[in-house]
Amino acid sequence: MLHWLHSLLPHLPHYGYVLVFIVAFLNNLGFPLPGETILLGAGFVLGKTADPLWQPMVAGTAACFLGGICAFGLGRRLDHGRLAKIRWLRLTPERLKWPEQFFKRHGPKTVFIARFIFLFPPVVVNLLAGMANMRWGVFLFYNLTGSAAYTVSYILIGYYFGEKWKLLKTWLGPTGLYLIFAGMLLVVLAVIFRHHLSGFWARLFHKKAHTKYK
Repeated sequence: MLHWLHSLLPHLPHYGYVLVFIVAFLNNLGFPLPGETILLGAGFVLGKTADPLWQPMVAGTAACFLGGICAFGLGRRLDHGRLAKIRWLRLTPERLKWPEQFFKRHGPKTVFIARFIFLFPPVVVNLLAGMANMRWGVFLFYNLTGSAAYTVSYILIGYYFGEKWKLLKTWLGPTGLYLIFAGMLLVVLAVIFRHHLSGFWARLFHKKAHTKYK
């Protein structure tokens, strides 16, 4: 996994932030790319090299913010039927039920909160905000603050582990490091297949709701 991070971001201090922007932007448009992992990886590599963090932070925030705006604008033009026809999103009415319930319960601040909920693909809540005709000013506020908090948090977590890497190697030894790599791999796979997990959660939510009111 460490080799993968180095090969993915070989020259991060110079232009790797471009890769951060591309992956995070596409992830926020619904493509199954590891947006969280690229931010963690960027922070990790920079923590090892002790280079400045501002470039990937700005790139990641801008990517999430602009991707959110695109999804919001798309949501304003679509209904559930037309949304289901966009193949790369794979958002059926069933998969949208529990995100819609969450959105109705928490209102506009869901745009901020949802970025930190693993089972929410980033594109979903922004689409729902557009479909609900949320005011542009309100959406832009929560989208910008959520994008910044999300990006900075993940990069700082990665940076901390990168900075403490030598110490972790000494403390944990080879076995502990392999377990960390295995956990990171599971996170990457879970992010890539998040749509399937959200579909499973939607079916479970629907089943519980049906049983409750039967």
